Amino acid sequence: MNLVFDGHNDVLLRLWRSRSEGRNPVAEFRNGTSAGHIDAPRARKGGLAGGLCAIYIPSPHDFNLREPDANGHYSTPLDPPLDRASSLDIALQMAAIAHRLDQDGSWRLCRTTAEIRQAMADKVFAAVLHMEGCEAIDADLETLEVFYAAGLRSLGPVWSRHNIFGHGVPFAYPSSPDTGPGLTRAGEDLIRACNRLGILIDLAHITEKGFWDVERLSDQPLIASHSNVHALTPVARNLTDRQMDAIKASHGLVGLNYAVTMLRPDGRDDAETSLATMVSHIDYLVDRMGIDCVALGSDFDGATIPNVIGDATGNQRLVTALKERGYGPSDLDKICRENWLRVLASAWHE
Repeated sequence: MNLVFDGHNDVLLRLWRSRSEGRNPVAEFRNGTSAGHIDAPRARKGGLAGGLCAIYIPSPHDFNLREPDANGHYSTPLDPPLDRASSLDIALQMAAIAHRLDQDGSWRLCRTTAEIRQAMADKVFAAVLHMEGCEAIDADLETLEVFYAAGLRSLGPVWSRHNIFGHGVPFAYPSSPDTGPGLTRAGEDLIRACNRLGILIDLAHITEKGFWDVERLSDQPLIASHSNVHALTPVARNLTDRQMDAIKASHGLVGLNYAVTMLRPDGRDDAETSLATMVSHIDYLVDRMGIDCVALGSDFDGATIPNVIGDATGNQRLVTALKERGYGPSDLDKICRENWLRVLASAWHE
């Protein structure tokens, strides 16, 4: 079994919702559930040894993709910006769940790559605290310091909505990622603070102008934790060849997103999506950037994923498909975990 360190999941969102409905999120993760994609038993079964676990502030209403027109095209309006006070409350509640899981021994909250490797050796899920959209962070970045002390080691300045730090891309097909402005002045300060503290910067949801702003300001490898190939699936969230060239030049990486809308050539939200479609994106990424710049970023618990994967237990089906495509043991080690550990070590000043 090839152990996988995954670049993005929303298990904390699912557990936070369970808590809000009166269930015990720690017991649900520890003992397993039929809901969602990740818990400790399913992670062990599928070789999911750890990953970046997102603090994501959900929209106050149900978020749904706009229905495609007769040509299969859709453009979902961006959600309005969120209130900071309520966002901070939710972010703290999710961080508390992450720490309770750590205290329980159900997972290990990791701050260094040595801690990730030790957790893997101990067969404990290696969780890294990530923030997907910084609505909970103040412009003076004092909250950032507190979250860093609590274990935050990765963030995306924006989700697919605007905030005080920058602008997100919409969920739209077909669409360029060049959909609006980039970083604000506060966003530039955020990037500099991440470089200083050693917090990985994730570009998965930012506009193309924002991508180039980060490329200009950051001294880290460029990372898109859960994005795919725009040339194969032209949604706004996917990466152009030029963006991939910049990621390669920085010795960064792209994590393959399992979300079917970002895999399928038709951009549809259809779980009947093949392993071959997933492998085609890996092939393109490897051909464009090299094997050292490609990893996995499933978006488990945050998207519709292919039925052939199903949940965390299905990761090894993708690994098998890559083996059958001709990827050797060293290639698979890099795609499954080593490339992530390399870029984390660089961003974290190790």
